[in-house]
This record gives sequence, C-alpha cells and structure tokens, in this order.
Amino acid sequence: MTRPSTLSELVASGWESVPVAEELRRNAIARIREGDPVVANVLGYEDTVAPQLENALVAGHDVIFLGERGQAKTRMIRGLTDLLDEWMPIVAGSEINDDPLNPISAHAKALLSEHGDDTPIDWVHRDERYGEKLATPDTSIADLIGEVDPIKIAEGRYLSDELTLHYGLIPRTNRGIFALNELPDLSERIQVGLLNVLEERDVQIRGFKVRLPLDVVMFASANPEDYTNRGRIITPLKDRFGSQIRTHYPLDVETEMEIVAQEATLVPEDVADVRVPEFILEVICEFSQQARQSSQINQRSGVSVRLSVANYEATVANAVRRSLSSGDDVAVPRVIDLAAIAPTTSGKIEVESFEDGGEGRVIEALLRSSIHTAFIDSVDPTLHGPIVEAFENGVTADVGGAVDADAYVALLKEVPALRPAVDALLEDDEIDREHPAVLASAIELILEGLHLAKRLNKNTHSGTSQYRGRS
Repeated sequence: MTRPSTLSELVASGWESVPVAEELRRNAIARIREGDPVVANVLGYEDTVAPQLENALVAGHDVIFLGERGQAKTRMIRGLTDLLDEWMPIVAGSEINDDPLNPISAHAKALLSEHGDDTPIDWVHRDERYGEKLATPDTSIADLIGEVDPIKIAEGRYLSDELTLHYGLIPRTNRGIFALNELPDLSERIQVGLLNVLEERDVQIRGFKVRLPLDVVMFASANPEDYTNRGRIITPLKDRFGSQIRTHYPLDVETEMEIVAQEATLVPEDVADVRVPEFILEVICEFSQQARQSSQINQRSGVSVRLSVANYEATVANAVRRSLSSGDDVAVPRVIDLAAIAPTTSGKIEVESFEDGGEGRVIEALLRSSIHTAFIDSVDPTLHGPIVEAFENGVTADVGGAVDADAYVALLKEVPALRPAVDALLEDDEIDREHPAVLASAIELILEGLHLAKRLNKNTHSGTSQYRGRS
C-alpha cells in the first residue's frame, strides 16, 4: 500500500496523531487481550515483572528497571519498540521527527508555512524511533539535549536563530522511546537536566528562548549496587519516573535452561553434529543457581544469566574439539567437558576469598554439587544399589577424553544394572538415546554422581579417571 507523501494526502487518509504513551498503551492492551506477552523472548518474568510492566504501559508511565547485571533490562526496553506503530509520518527532513499536524521545530514550521498542503512527508519505521545512551560520567547535556553548532554559526547564522542548534539524542528521539542505561552513573548535574523532559515534557538549551515540547517515553535501567558504589539517582528525577520495576534472575533451573537454549550460539552444523543431553544443560544451569546462593560468592555483584550461556557454549565447544580430535562424527558433551567452564566462570563471578587458588576451589565445589544435584533429581536412589554392587564385585570403569564411546557401550553390557539408570537420565530427552556418544555421556554422569554420593571411589591420573568399588 502506498503511503501518503504530502500533508494533504495524509489528512485525506484519515491518519490521526496520538502521543507515544497512548500508542504504547493501545498496542499493549491489544496484546494483553490476545494473551500475548508485551515483550517477546524474555523468559521467567511472566508472573513477576511482566504484570508490573503491563501496568506501567497501561498507565502511560516512564519506567526505571532496577536489577543486577544480566537480567534482561535493556532487552525488555528495546523490545518495547514492537509496541509502536510500524510506520509514522514526519515532516520531510525533520531532525526531530516533527508531527506534520503539530510541528515543533523552526525547520518544520517554515516548511509548512512555505508549502502548505503540499508539504512533503517522510515515513519513519518504528525501529528508528528508539534512542539509547549508556550513562557515563562524561555524558554531557549537549549529548542528551543539544548544543550550539559552531559550524552553523560560521556559516553566518545568528545565535538567536534556532537553526544554529544541534539537537541531542533525546530531541532526535521525539515521538519515540528513549532509554538511559546505568542511570546512576550519570552525574547529578546532568540528571537535573532531565527533570523538564520527564515532567514538563520539554527541553531548554542553554540561554536560548527555545522550548521544544517533546513527546518521549523514557525508560532507564539501574543496578542497585550502583547507588552506593558509583553514584545515585537524585530524588527529584526518581520521583518523576512513574514506575520502578524490580527485575530478578531466573527463579528455577527449568526457566534458566529455557533461556540458555534460546540465547546460546553453538557451532554451525557443517562443523559438527552437536547433540546435547538435557542433563548437561541442567548441570550448567544448576551451577548458576547454586552460585547465586553461595556465601563464597559476592551476591551484590550478581551472577548473570550470561554465566550459564557462556558455560554452556564452552562445554559444547570442548565436546566439539574433542570429537574433531578423535574423528567422531557426533559431538556429545560429557562430564569431562564441564571442566571447560572454569575460564568462562572466572570473569563472571567475584569470589569472597583472598587465598591463592580460592576461586578455582569454589568453582570446582559448585560444579561437583551441581552434578550431584542433577544426578539425584534424575536417577531414583533405588537404581543405585545394583550398579554399586557390580563395582563392589570387581568391575572398574575408565573415563576421559581418550576413552571412546564404544568402551562405555561395552561397560553397559558388562553392567546391565546401568541400563535403568541411563533410561531414567534420558527420559523425555529429544535425543537419540541409543547413540554410543549419548550413552557415554549418560554413563559418565551416573558414575560421577555415584562417586559424589560416596558410593564409588575415583582415582584420577594424567587426564583419565577410574571408578571402582569402595571395598
């Protein structure tokens, strides 16, 4: 469909101008009626954050998202652009998205005065109606609001001429959504400059008699730790935001698993045929969940979901590297591949230990606990005894990167009691349960789980471990 290209055509089409807050409200209500989320692809907030956000949108509020790192604050704000109408008309050439029916800039007013009904119209896509700034201590009023353009002065314009102004990010996002990330990092004197934007809905630039009545919905993000460490949000500014919404990390392992499966980027299929058993993903997400409860980790710093994503990617990468080295056609992560999470974990947690090697010990302890939890959750304790009995009768099992999948299949035949435990571990898993590499992964987790439950002994030497009975 051809969109109107002049003011007269726009008026004839019946298009009506509405404030951005009303536009967001209208489209949010439509989604709520249909039972659709107002922000797509953000998991774990359905019963907590999402209702608060829906309330804020229906109320027409500006919003602060308050939460630790890696809680999808910025993703939610960016996702709100989908609630804007797909296309919006502006006066052609306008730097601040002037409404053709209600222009506010000198450029747009002059154009309408000159051309009248023939004023040319441009159309802006909703993705271009979003502005964002990472608040840093060196951010200036010129960045956000605007400043005199010395080049325009050099061209002969007068300081009293509004056309000498170079608009900042907020005016350029007029009739859209503007986000300030890490708001407490913005110096207090700059925060004062935002008061008019949030209350009177206008901007004033230096000593000029220029008042631009902007139509902007503001969103901001902040980390609670920043209030004391790096800065604070001044009370008058905080007061002008309609809603403050507290975000959180995934409340359970299952939700975190869904998020990781959605967000992780694995190696392409043409590099390796990757098959990841669900219990491996469970171990990785359980690791993050336990890290968030650990007294040995600085909880004020937070344990981001990015930790789970990075650990998952590293574990799969190690399995791929191992399969490429051995010439296997399928890459399936095992317990031995979980050692690859140490480098990805180190940069994402702050361990409360001043001892050399303390971080490594904390990571190792958390990993052992996570493996044990996944094992206990999946394999009924009544299945443990027959397996342990076989090892007490002299069976041993070697595991490691150099041990191929066929050795595990042979162990499964030697110890039939392993089969019920393997089936329990792979139950409901959408994966080829009989593939040797998948069986190897399941058996390795079972053996390690029994060792951590103090039912089997384990000796490790030169990258290879052996499980045997305790007697």
